[in-house]
Amino acid sequence: MEKKRSPRNRTLTILENERDFLKEKLLFPHKEKMSVSQLTNKTICGDLFEVIDLLPMEFVDLLVIDPPYNLDKDFHGFKFSKSNDETYLEYLRTWFPKIMKTLKPTGSVYMCGDWKSTFCLYQIMRDFTIIRNRISWQREKGRGAKANWKNATEDIWFGTKSENYYFNVDAVKQKRRVIAPYRENGKLRDWEETEDGNFRLTYPSNFWDDISIPYWSMPENTDHPTQKPEKLIAKLVLASCPENGIALDPFLGSGTTSVVAKKLGRKYVGIETNEEYCCWAEKRLSLSDNNAAIQGYSGGVFWERNTLNLQIKESRNNLINKSTK
Repeated sequence: MEKKRSPRNRTLTILENERDFLKEKLLFPHKEKMSVSQLTNKTICGDLFEVIDLLPMEFVDLLVIDPPYNLDKDFHGFKFSKSNDETYLEYLRTWFPKIMKTLKPTGSVYMCGDWKSTFCLYQIMRDFTIIRNRISWQREKGRGAKANWKNATEDIWFGTKSENYYFNVDAVKQKRRVIAPYRENGKLRDWEETEDGNFRLTYPSNFWDDISIPYWSMPENTDHPTQKPEKLIAKLVLASCPENGIALDPFLGSGTTSVVAKKLGRKYVGIETNEEYCCWAEKRLSLSDNNAAIQGYSGGVFWERNTLNLQIKESRNNLINKSTK
């Protein structure tokens, strides 16, 4: 039964007359090995286990991996069943070593999970990467728990293939409000004074509390049950994928990694078994031609949550400054 949405609901939808056009954009793999040129900027519609052996070696700068968590979940017909840790770890071992072969020696990998699966994710990352960090990001919504603490964070394990890897920390600085401005000899120290308040640029930590989960009024929102926010993926792309580099997401879902990579001037490859999700990804990619904005990222920095008006104002000021040069 088709969902009835309010006029203000901006959740992505696909009209029937769009579907065939979007399907034509998809890459349906055969049994032959695929070249980098065939894959670049493509959404591959197919089962990862059938596609993985057809991929080239060492062509990817960044792997963003968001596998099914160890939970009972229905992805619009594809059902993933919860198992014990040993079984889930064995599932990871069936594909993770192979997907790592696509990564360049200088490449990085980020693996997403929740607290229940993070033990297994650490083990698989430890065995096949040099683990650099564990990022915890705060979800600001979710069900409350009467007999437990509310689950409000998820993990992203960060690893590299070697000691020589790309990481651009200046591209992922955060603009934060200064609550207690500090001066030294009467001069501002590491912050700036503006009409809208006091701010400083800070280096990113491994705890991210500035992420908003996509919801109905956001243009990036889809009906995917576990969609990652564009702002979240943008941090990974800017930090660990050079300009014109290639980002690969083997569990693409509704297309967030590919969309963000395109918006930020990177190339992309996405693999997704659900044809409907692939079509969502392609429509989002098409829409990004006319709107490359990423909510919460403006002026080359990431803004704290709930500072959208300031973000818009600074963005407008940047446009005015450029037009007067």
